[in-house]
Amino acid sequence: MIAYRIDIADLHTHHFEVTLQVPRPAAQQELSLPVWIPGSYMVREFGRHLSGLRAWQGRTEVPLLQLDKTTWRADCADARTLRVSYRVYAFDTSVRTAFLDDRRGFFNGTSLCLRVTGREADPHVVTLGRLPRGWSVATAMPSTGEREYTAADYDELVDHPFELGTFWRGEFEACGVPHEFIVAGAWPGWDGQRLLDDTRRICEQQIRFWHGHAGAAPPFGRYVFMLNAVDEGYGGLEHRASTALIAARRDLPRPGMETLPDGYVTLLGLISHEYFHTWNVKRLKPVELARPNYTGENYTRMLWFFEGFTSYYDDLMLQRAGLIDVARYLKLLAKSVNTVAATPGRQVQSVAEASFDAWVKYYRPDENTPNATVSYYVKGSLIALALDLRLRHKGSSLDALMRGLWSLGNGGPISEADIDRTLRAMGQRAAADDLRAWVHGTGDMPLGELLKGVAVSWSTERAGWAASLGLRLSEGAVTGVQVRQVLAGSAASDAGICAGDELLAVDGWRIRRLDDAQAWVSRQQAFDLLLVRDQRVRQLRVQPRDPSPLHETVVLAMHDKAPAAALARRRAWMAG
Repeated sequence: MIAYRIDIADLHTHHFEVTLQVPRPAAQQELSLPVWIPGSYMVREFGRHLSGLRAWQGRTEVPLLQLDKTTWRADCADARTLRVSYRVYAFDTSVRTAFLDDRRGFFNGTSLCLRVTGREADPHVVTLGRLPRGWSVATAMPSTGEREYTAADYDELVDHPFELGTFWRGEFEACGVPHEFIVAGAWPGWDGQRLLDDTRRICEQQIRFWHGHAGAAPPFGRYVFMLNAVDEGYGGLEHRASTALIAARRDLPRPGMETLPDGYVTLLGLISHEYFHTWNVKRLKPVELARPNYTGENYTRMLWFFEGFTSYYDDLMLQRAGLIDVARYLKLLAKSVNTVAATPGRQVQSVAEASFDAWVKYYRPDENTPNATVSYYVKGSLIALALDLRLRHKGSSLDALMRGLWSLGNGGPISEADIDRTLRAMGQRAAADDLRAWVHGTGDMPLGELLKGVAVSWSTERAGWAASLGLRLSEGAVTGVQVRQVLAGSAASDAGICAGDELLAVDGWRIRRLDDAQAWVSRQQAFDLLLVRDQRVRQLRVQPRDPSPLHETVVLAMHDKAPAAALARRRAWMAG
C-alpha cells in the first residue's frame, strides 16, 4: 500500500509536510507530481510549490536525481521501504490547488501527493497529522480510522479533495443518499437550512433525471459539497463524490429571504453545474480522458459536450426543481445568447476547436480572446438548447439522448461517434447532421425559430452605447474608464481604440462612464474621443455603425398565445 502522511508544517508560512512511504520500490523508482488537475484543462505546474525533497531506506539516505520539472528518480539499494519527505507551499484559494493558514486548510491530491510510477493501481492511504485545536476534516474519501483515509488507486486518491478547519457542516438526504455541505468563511447569521433545502431539491431533480423514479441508486454512496466563502470569487471543480466550490459571502442565503437575489441564483447554478458533472464528465467522459495522463496536456475536442451540455442543464435544473420560474430561466438563457452574439470569435473558431485549444486559450484569456475564440461552455450550452428543441419538435428530447448515452455502459467513456450513433438509433438522423454542423462549424444556430416552436418569443432591445461601439470597459470613480477589450469589426476597432487605453473625454466633455456621453451624443453621430495611451494624450474620431448586431440584445419571454402544440412542447421542456 502506498502511504502518505500529511502534516501541517507551518500555518504562517503556509507549508504542508508530506511523508510518502513506498514498500518494495523499484531499483530506480520514479516519483512525479501531476502538472494539471482533471476538470481544469491547463498545465499549472504544481511541482513549483514543492521543496526540500529527500529520501531514505532505513537510516540510509537515498540519492534523488531530478529528471524534469516534476519528476525525480530514487536510486534504491534494495527492496526496503522507500521513505520520501518534502514540503509543499499552499497559499492559493482556488479550488484547483492547496491552501493553508491559521484559519483553514484545503488540498487536492494533485498538489501534495507524488505519484509512484508503476504503482498507480496499488491501494493508497492518506493519514492526516495533528490538527489545530477545534479543526475538523471533510472529504468524500472513505475513512478507515482516526484521520486515516483509503483509496483504491492513485486516480481515486487525487479525486477526493480535503477541507480542514472550523467550518459549518450541514447534512441532508437526496433520494435516500446522504449528502454533506461544508461552508468555510461565511458571515455570521446566514441561512444554512435554506442552502441545504435548496441543494437537496437540485440533487433529487438530477438523480431522478439520470435514474428515473424507480429508485435506481446514483453512482456514489455519499456526496460532499465543500464551499469556501470569500470576499470576491466564483468557481467550482467536480470530483467523483464531491465538489469544491468558491463563491462570494454576500451570495449566501439570508434568513427571511422571500425572493432569490441574482447572486444566490448564480450560486445555486454553480452547485447544479458541478453536481451534474458527477454523471457528465466524471463517469460519462471523453474517451481520450478514460485514464488521465498527469504529465502533460490531455487533448479532446469534446468539451463542448461535457462542459457545454452541463452548462445547459445547470440552470434548467433550477427551473425544473421549482427554485426559479420560467421567466427567470429565460432571462438566464438570454444572457447566454447575448454573450455568444457579442463574441466575434464564434465566427473564427468552432467549439470543437475551442475544446482542443482549452489548454492554451480558455484558461489564459487576454484582450484578444473574444475576437479569436469562443467559449465551449456558453456556445456549447446553446448547441445543447438547439439540439434539445430540434429533438422535441420531432417527438424526442435531449434528456432521452443523455440517458441513452448513460445506458451504453452504465456511464463510461464516450466519443462523438457514440453521440452520433445514439441519435441515429433514436431515429434522429437530421438532428445528428445538424449537431455535427454546429459543433464543427462557425455558423449560428437558428435559435429564434427553434424557440418559437416551444412558445418562447424572441425580441431585441438597444444595448448600452459602449457595448454598441464594441468596447468592454472597466469603470471606476477613481480610475475612470479603461478599455479591457475591443471587439473585431466594431466602430471602436475601426477608430483605432486599443485595449489599455484610458478614455478621458467625448467631444471635449470629461467622462467618468462612457454611456453617460449619450446625453449629448446620438448613437449615429460621429464624435471625438480623447484618450491616454502609454502616457501620451491622443484624439481619435469615432464613427458609430448603425445598424450593427452590437446595437441590440436579445430578450426572451413566454408567448402564451402560441399554438397549442408549441405550448405543450414548452410545458414538456420545462417539466423534463
